[in-house]
Amino acid sequence: MTTRWGIAATGGMAAAFATDLALVPDAELAFVGSRSPGSAADFADRFGAAGSGTHRDLLDAGARGEVDVVYIATPHPQHHALALAAVEAGTALLVEKAFTATLAGAEEVVAAARAAEVFCMEAMWTRFQPALRHARDLVAGGAIGDVLLVQADFGAFREYDPGNRLFDLALGGGAVLDLGVYPISLAQHFLGRPDRVTATGTTYPNGADRSAAIQLSWADGRAASLTCSLASATPGRALLVGTEGTLELVPPFHHPSRVVVRRNGQEAEEVELPPTGTGYVHQVEEVQRCLAAGLTESPVMPLADTLDVQWVLEECLGQLGITMAEATVDLEG
Repeated sequence: MTTRWGIAATGGMAAAFATDLALVPDAELAFVGSRSPGSAADFADRFGAAGSGTHRDLLDAGARGEVDVVYIATPHPQHHALALAAVEAGTALLVEKAFTATLAGAEEVVAAARAAEVFCMEAMWTRFQPALRHARDLVAGGAIGDVLLVQADFGAFREYDPGNRLFDLALGGGAVLDLGVYPISLAQHFLGRPDRVTATGTTYPNGADRSAAIQLSWADGRAASLTCSLASATPGRALLVGTEGTLELVPPFHHPSRVVVRRNGQEAEEVELPPTGTGYVHQVEEVQRCLAAGLTESPVMPLADTLDVQWVLEECLGQLGITMAEATVDLEG
């Protein structure tokens, strides 16, 4: 059975997703919504969607049963309003990371989705890629013993431009929400919710976060050392340190294709597992699998994990002196 997708937004992230969506045989881009109907129409024409219009038009299509699931790819602060509107319309949704701009906003969306029994998942595409799935299986099978430490970095050089979304706090800009969410989510995935968060960092002249060093600590001594930056590119390596060895996600860890296991006293073992397309195919397949099974949450990216990650993000931003806010969204255009 074909799953009919709607996309809210027409930017680069939406385009990347739509490109991979075309690689999934039982997926169809049915509708595109945007603040600008003209932009939606252009995007729909480019990617072969039958319908286009405002965000309200997209939500109405979902309410009429013409769209099965909506992918929200707007800037972070706009996720909250659009997600709540999709839940109200009874339409399943995949929400781009970071899930929302604030913990309170995430909690509200999660509560609404659970109360309405509407499927909702954060689009943390890394968790569904073959290399990460293999790493998860190895850890679960005891390949490196008990995980004690996680190290991960994600830095990308972007020329500072206060008018660009990446540096505009009103649009959820800054290193933590855009890049830090990846290493934080990875650490949460393998270690769970930390007991303590310590973050230090630097900011741009407009107050947006430029870089952050994040230490996550657990009461039993486990820890994660994470960094993110918009000032410079970093290797993008992730390392899980266990009692019996280490597991490396070869850079870039957020889009991995190779896993290296170094068991204590043994030769390194390397497995290559490239993603399909640019990597978004796998989260599409997960959403469709969950919908076909009648699930309202993904067991791989459950909403409890999203809330744990959102709590860490907010702790980091608060320690950097940054307060985010959810945005109001004009659904009519």
